[in-house]
Amino acid sequence: MRQFTAMFGIGLVPLAYVACHQLNMSRRACVLAACFVLLDNALCVMSRFILLDESLLFFTAATLCSVAGLQNARHQAFSRTWWRWLLLTGASLGLVASCKWVGFLTIALVGLYTIGELFTMYIECVAVRTVARHFMARVLCLIAIPFLIYAACFKMHFMVLNRSGSGDARMPPAFQASLKGSPLGKQPFTVMYDSQLTLRSMHAGSGMLHSHAHRFPEGSGQQQITCYGHKDSNNEWIIARPRGVGFNNTADPPVPVRHGDVVNLMHQQTKAVLHAHRAFAAPVTAGAYEVTAYGRLGWKDRNNDWRVEIVREQSRIVNSELHAITTQFNLRHVPTGCLLSAEAVRLPSWGFGQTEVTCSRQNASGAATSLWVVEKHVNSRVPKTDMRKLVKRSFVEDFVELNLAMARSNNALVPDRDKHNHLESDAWSWPFLVYPMRLLGSWKEGDIKYYEVGNPLLWWSSALCCLLFPLQLLFHFARKQRGVPAQWAPGEELHYWNGAKLLWGGWALHYLPFFLFGRVLYLHHYLPSLYFALLLLAFEIDYFCRHVLRGRLQNVVLALWAVGALAVFCWFAPLTFGYSGAIEELKYRKWLPTWNIYEDRHVM
Repeated sequence: MRQFTAMFGIGLVPLAYVACHQLNMSRRACVLAACFVLLDNALCVMSRFILLDESLLFFTAATLCSVAGLQNARHQAFSRTWWRWLLLTGASLGLVASCKWVGFLTIALVGLYTIGELFTMYIECVAVRTVARHFMARVLCLIAIPFLIYAACFKMHFMVLNRSGSGDARMPPAFQASLKGSPLGKQPFTVMYDSQLTLRSMHAGSGMLHSHAHRFPEGSGQQQITCYGHKDSNNEWIIARPRGVGFNNTADPPVPVRHGDVVNLMHQQTKAVLHAHRAFAAPVTAGAYEVTAYGRLGWKDRNNDWRVEIVREQSRIVNSELHAITTQFNLRHVPTGCLLSAEAVRLPSWGFGQTEVTCSRQNASGAATSLWVVEKHVNSRVPKTDMRKLVKRSFVEDFVELNLAMARSNNALVPDRDKHNHLESDAWSWPFLVYPMRLLGSWKEGDIKYYEVGNPLLWWSSALCCLLFPLQLLFHFARKQRGVPAQWAPGEELHYWNGAKLLWGGWALHYLPFFLFGRVLYLHHYLPSLYFALLLLAFEIDYFCRHVLRGRLQNVVLALWAVGALAVFCWFAPLTFGYSGAIEELKYRKWLPTWNIYEDRHVM
């Protein structure tokens, strides 16, 4: 598997050469760009780990290469070469998006490039019919094909990973029941009184009805009720008839729970009963009542009474009975008329960041926040049913649900500044290599240590190049406005600006959006931007050599850059390929005081 990942890293080098060749750079500049990619320590060390970032980088590079080829063939529209580059661009977009969602930034780059191309055709008064053909070709190749590839990856995922695992709880019960080996696959279908249940909120990201021995710090001070997203014994409840309505649960036949029944729910672990009251407001959500666990079964407390109201049945068996997995229902509090609800609102630290459960007066009965489903039903007196025969799932449903679950997981990766550690870093620090990253937790002598530090010569010079490019653009624009003649060969100026905007735009689109992201960030998130920056650096060096230097001096400058990059790469190579000695021996590799090569700036 590591060899498979390493192949993506190896492929970055020839793709850099081909992309630069398609951007009309000189052959020696193409070699220099490939050397920059080859001799960056961060790109190299990431190819040694089984992570998705290397495949993401490869398909990002493949997309750039394809777009550059398409740009080069723009005057051969609808030729075989043009169609080949357009199809390769679409395929690369589908694959880069399938690796990680950061790949959608690459899609944004190609989308903006495409809009620019179509707009240029419009202002050049190209025939409407021709523009329409270009538009339809791009819709087919740059939207339809990437989407089909993206969806096909999920289809293969469902076909190969069809067994139950530790991450099941993130998906709806119907999806879990369809997996081989899932405990939800075989269980009693009709819910009976005195059964053990696990209830899941239908509101995405809320989780399962949960309680624990901890109490609310304010309000009633009673036992907390929350929703929890992971499987846990504290998610288990016993459904029972209210006080005074009993039967012999060993001699009498099991009685099904029906629409309109009034029930009590007892927490299996603490024996407390699901409870709500008008006296106290919910701790976070305004206008809702507090929900707690209070009392015991048999107590004469009407605030423990909840009415089952069936809203939707998803199986072929439609009757007034409550069914596991397929029946969506409300739990209406009898004394107040409010609905048991979970709106994915997180409780403070005293609630362990779990989801708040309230009794809401605003929710309609069909709202997802107030809909519940029996995820797991345990009753030894009722025969089990193969739920896979009753639960029918379509690929579209599973595709949408899994993407939503991925989005929720990604949004949950919020940094905790009180626990900021040696792995995390902020986007502003990446181009300047302020905080390199230790890739292994143990940093003791004898342990192999990998350090994600880039080639400082390449990182700092490429960052400077990207930051100064807008000033360069402004300078050339001012010269043109003043009528200063430019020393360009025929067609050279167009080639330069087409290549520069693609490379600088790729760097900006893959870097600047991270300033808006609220999730945890790491240094390797900068690597796609770095790839564009390294190519832009070689692109600008080539431009400088062509317009300022003459003769052998051009080769000398290019050789000095290559030798300098090689020397710095070798200097940091021990941390790139793994170092097992005492880390103090490499303390002279610490070029900035913020580098934690042998001293960590955070308490680990």
